[in-house]
Amino acid sequence: MSTISRRQMIAGVGGVIVGGAVATALPAMAAPSNFATTAEWIPHKVDPAIGERFGYDGYYNKGYGCCYGAFYAIVGQMAEQHGAPYKDFPFHMMEVGKSGISNWATICGALLGAASAFALFYGRKERKAMVDELFRWYEQTAFPIYKPTSDIYVDKEIPTSVSNSVLCHVSVSRWSYTTGIPAKSKVRSERCGRLTGDVAKKAIEILNAKIDGKFEGLYGKQESVEYCETCHGKGKESPIAKGKQDCTPCHSGSEATENKFKDHP
Repeated sequence: MSTISRRQMIAGVGGVIVGGAVATALPAMAAPSNFATTAEWIPHKVDPAIGERFGYDGYYNKGYGCCYGAFYAIVGQMAEQHGAPYKDFPFHMMEVGKSGISNWATICGALLGAASAFALFYGRKERKAMVDELFRWYEQTAFPIYKPTSDIYVDKEIPTSVSNSVLCHVSVSRWSYTTGIPAKSKVRSERCGRLTGDVAKKAIEILNAKIDGKFEGLYGKQESVEYCETCHGKGKESPIAKGKQDCTPCHSGSEATENKFKDHP
């Protein structure tokens, strides 16, 4: 299948769903804990390389962005290969995650899309380790990795940076600070399109391993989280903090953050 036909498929399925073909998906949505045990909503292995391209093209499709791109890269492949009920999912709703959820720059939309795909098939206990692996990998990886070889929206070499954070705000801002390229630019948008492909590919690798019964997390808890939990963890001296993300981008004591928390060590 050519890249163009893949783009057409992405747009076509989304268009059908926008038109209202959601009835078959709604009963399953009412009981998410049953997704993995019903005959209809079961996970299938998909191709990471195709998912990489789907994520990139999905990012640009109708301007739906990163969350849509990452989710479609996974569930959209299942829709192409297996039809219903995957093709009946209202894919357009994932646009809400664009730019960190409706431009609020909170969680990276690509991560939200991938985690949402995991949640379509696995309950919280089963998917926890999958999400942990994906998010910790994201924090430590220099993006973007993916380099499209054809049909490139912005045909330039894109510099990379490590975010140390799963937040869109930090990920984009640190990249822009490191590269000197404005956050509101076509080059930065291309960076996020390629990053969406990267996240989609990694998420598919995790999903495929899970399906095969071979998933094993490689990324342990961040050093900063281990350290901060000695004081702020459950049952500790000051159990007031919640979260798993790397603490250092906001609590590093750097010039940008040192005055935000009075008298904090």
